[in-house]
Formats: sequence, C-alpha cells, structure tokens
Amino acid sequence: MMPSPRQLPEEAPLDMPIQRLDGNPPGSIEVQTRPHGLVIKRLLLIALTAVLGLAASSELRFTFSRDGLDPFEIALLLFFVPLFTWIAFGFVNSAIGFLKLISGEHPGFTAIPSPASALRHRTAVLMPVYNESVEATFGRVRAMARSIHEAGGGEWIDFFVLSDSNAFQGKREEAAWREVAAEAKINVYYRRREENIARKPGNIAEWVGRFGAAYENMLVLDADSLMSGDAIVGMAAIMEEKPSIGLLQTVPMIINARTLFQRWMQFASEAYGPIASAGLLWWSGSEANFWGHNAIVRTRAFAESCGLPELPGKAPFGGHILSHDMVESALLRRRGWAVHMVMIGGSYEEFPPTVVDHAIRDRRWMQGNLQHLRLLGASGLHWVSRLHLLIGASAYLTSPGWFLLLVIAIVQAASAGAAGFIDAAPPGLLWLTALLLFGPKLMGLVWVLVDAGRRRAFGGVSGVLKSAALEVPLAMLLAPVTMVTQTKAMLGLLLGVPSGWTTQVREARRIRVRDVILDLREHIGLGALFAGVAFVDPVTALWLSPLTLGLLASPWLVSLTSSEQLGVRALESGCFRVPDCEIEVPAGEAPPREGAIALGQRLELGSAGS
Repeated sequence: MMPSPRQLPEEAPLDMPIQRLDGNPPGSIEVQTRPHGLVIKRLLLIALTAVLGLAASSELRFTFSRDGLDPFEIALLLFFVPLFTWIAFGFVNSAIGFLKLISGEHPGFTAIPSPASALRHRTAVLMPVYNESVEATFGRVRAMARSIHEAGGGEWIDFFVLSDSNAFQGKREEAAWREVAAEAKINVYYRRREENIARKPGNIAEWVGRFGAAYENMLVLDADSLMSGDAIVGMAAIMEEKPSIGLLQTVPMIINARTLFQRWMQFASEAYGPIASAGLLWWSGSEANFWGHNAIVRTRAFAESCGLPELPGKAPFGGHILSHDMVESALLRRRGWAVHMVMIGGSYEEFPPTVVDHAIRDRRWMQGNLQHLRLLGASGLHWVSRLHLLIGASAYLTSPGWFLLLVIAIVQAASAGAAGFIDAAPPGLLWLTALLLFGPKLMGLVWVLVDAGRRRAFGGVSGVLKSAALEVPLAMLLAPVTMVTQTKAMLGLLLGVPSGWTTQVREARRIRVRDVILDLREHIGLGALFAGVAFVDPVTALWLSPLTLGLLASPWLVSLTSSEQLGVRALESGCFRVPDCEIEVPAGEAPPREGAIALGQRLELGSAGS
C-alpha cells in the first residue's frame, strides 16, 4: 500500500511587510541586466509617437481654425489629439517589434545555459484557485508535474495548489489532489484558506508568510495556466544565473479554444501579438511589467518589496488593489530588482469563451487599472513603471473618449449650418487613422507569411488570408460593442458600483440572442442613433456605418461567436489555425488547444550582462 501524500511541507516563514507609498523610497540593489541603449530606444519611441500625434493634431487644428475655432471644434480637438496619440503609440510599438522579428533578430535576447544543470535553489510553482473546475484544474496540475519531472526539474521544483474555494469545493479539490499527488514524481501540495482575504494577492502573501523562506523563487500561475516543464526549468535557470532579476514575465498564448470567439482571439493573439510583444520587450528592458501569472518571481525580493497596502476610501477606487500585478512589478523595480519579459514557447492560458464572459473579466480589470491612477504619485517609482500604470489605466479611458468624440461629432453634424467633423477633417488624416488602427494587423500577417514553417503552421497562405478575411470584419463589429460596454462599466464604477470577485466562467456554452438582447439595449439604441445620422449628414453616417452595424448586430455577434459548432466549422474551413501546442494534457481533463507559437528553440531573455 502506497503511503498517503503529504499535504504540506514544513513551514518556513518569511516576513512580508506592508509597503509605504509615500516618504523616502527603500534602498535598492544594482541592476545588472539592464539592456544597452535603453534611453535611446525610449526616446525614439516617444519621439515617433509625438511626431505622429503632433502632425495629426496640427493638421486638424489648422483646418478647423481657417474660420476660427467654435466650441464643437475645440471639444473635438481635446478628445481627438490624445486618442490619436494613443493609437500612434500602439502602432509605433508594433512597428518596432515587426522590424525586429522580420529581420530575424530577437529584440535584445541572449541564450541561457543548459537549464537543468544550472539549478541550485528550490522553486515553488503556485496555482491559486477559486471554485474552479476540479477536473480541468488538476488535469493541468498532473500535466505540469509530469512535464517538470521529464525536464529534469523534479529535485528542485515543488508544486502548490493554493485554494480559496468554498468548503464543498475544497473537499472535491482535496480528493483530486490526493490522486494526483500519489502518482506525481515531484512534490505536489494542497492548501485551502478558510477565509479568502484580499483575493489572489492575499492568497500568495499567506503562502509567502508560511513557506516562502524555503524557496528562492515562486512561479505564479492562474487556474487556467499551463506551462511546459522546459519553460519552468529554464526560467528558474535564468534566475540562478542572473541574481539581480526579481521577476520574469512570459507572454502566454491561448489554449483550449473551442468557441468561435476563443478561436478568433487565439488566432489574433498568435498572428498579431508577437510583434506587439517584441516591441514592448524592446523598450521595457529591465523595467518590464507583471501580468500576474505565467511569471517567475524571486521570493525574498517579492516579500521585501510587495506587501500591498489598502488604498484609502471605499471600493471601487479604494480598498484592496485589484490589479495587483502591475503594482508589484513597480514595487520590485522601486527597490532595485530588475523586471524582464521573455518571449518563449511553452507558456499558455485560457481565454473567456464568450464576449459576455470577457466583458465581465474586463470590468474587474478596469476597476483595478483605474485604481492605478491613484498610485502614479507613489514615491520612488521608476518613470517607466509609472508609464506602465498610466498605459494600463488609459486603455480603459479610451472607450469613453471615443464615445464622447463620436457624440460631439454627431451633435456638430446635426447643428444647423455646421460642417460635420468628417466633412471638415482632412481626408489624409482619416486614412492615416485607419492605417494606424489596422497597420499592426497587416504587419502581423506579413510576419506570419514570410516564414515557410510559420506559414504552414497557420494553415498556409490560403489559411492565413481566409483567417484575416474573417478576423478583420469581426474585429470591426466588436470594437463599438466593446466601446459601449466599457463606457457603461466606467459609469457604473463612477457611481460607486464595484466589480466584485466571482468565479470566472471557462466552460463553453451557447448564448441565445434573447438572453442578451435586453442587456444590449444601450448598444442597439446607440446604433439606431448612428443610423439616424444619415438624415442629417450622409458622409458622417457612411464613416459611422461599421460602428452602426456592429452595435445593431451586437446580440447576434455575441450569440454566434459563443458557438462551439461554428468554432469547429471555422477550423474545418481552414480559418483560425495556429501552431501546435508543446505540452499534452490528459484527455477528458483539459483538452489542449490547436497550438501556441514559440519564438525560438531556447529560452531567451532581453538583457545585457549577467
């Protein structure tokens, strides 16, 4: 009879003090992995963005001011300039990443030594869970434990499932854990908190306080994360070789795509995402960001740097910090630890199965990211860390910005004797805006098509072109739906309604039109308003037509993209194919997706010296 698996190791407490965000910043260590030329890179990024933004705003202001600026034109300028600059920043970032990848050059990468032989200290893999599917969760745990052993990391790496689930779910989790732990060839532990204080950050902090001193590193996952043993062992090896690194963040690709929405997002992530990620890596350097999962963190650095205080005031903008990850990376960098991003194969995550589930998660992210506006003045933060916080918050401010810009343009068009925004704006400016919006997609497609192996992995030339021909119209239809959804969520937060913390839906299900049509009444009403613009300004209505169509069709867009059957049909027709996954999950527990792209055969890191 086999002995019962041990539920937890011996405790090794590590103090994790709450950090002050004011006063003198703490002392720091010397960062030894700062890439060369970062100042020039960042100046180039800012300069190119500024040139595009100033050129567009100057052209528009010159056109408007020929007969004097009226209140409508002043308001349009106030909204258009920052919004245009925002999309210019995204375009420049992607263009830089495209140039790096298309030339065959990784943006500042350096190869690492043989990973298994480099390990000298223990690493804990942490998977926090909250009322998740037990079968799917422990299917991933079993797969990762096996993969870690096969990669040679079993002697140095332990796996912890950290549960915040309710008592009933906890009993099912414990039974599944006993089965997995009994057969695993590495240590797999399970712990459930009776009270899920402070959500995921509190879960991780409790583990650090009880067991952190026994582990040099902790690799943090989400419940839907999957990483190969080679990736986990390789990241631990980087931490051994480069002791001034506090955090390494991977760029996970989407796994387990079933619905049409998931397959669409999976293709977009793998075709367009790498160039944006390469651009981000290029200018972030040792001041990269943390996305809260699929990342390895030096445990003592995290403990001494990342004890999160509560923000003054009530939710939604006070209390516990929801988007804790970006703040934690800023606090690590404040104390002097380097924070890097790596682009590797073997790092995956799931994506919400429907537009509705994505919107629910997005609202929670919005609340957390808007809290970051209160942290921009925290003492001692690196200016790039402040930029990351601002970018994260700005991503949710753009939807209300575009909405107000459109409303002002429509009111202007409806005013007697006033030329509409579309009529007055230079045609070249409108086409430039379209180029900046769709340019990253075009560059992503070129990057996919120029390499024969990558091209085959995406279904060949015809498969790539068919995928793009379906993805681009879908993206155009979804954009106004997202704009209105985020604007509604913003209004709710401003009225004091927090997002809450509920279990994320990961199972595919078909949403019927009648189930969502009432929830989308604002979308449909705004679409009708846009359609009515044709009676006062046909030119403006023509430019608004993609938005009008997306809003009026929003219930059908939500319903159709939630279909697993349509997802299968798209795949069978050659659409939304992606490269193969690198890690197998036992059948019936967490079916693997069709693929995840690897940007190199070895794990690599953007760095200078060691």
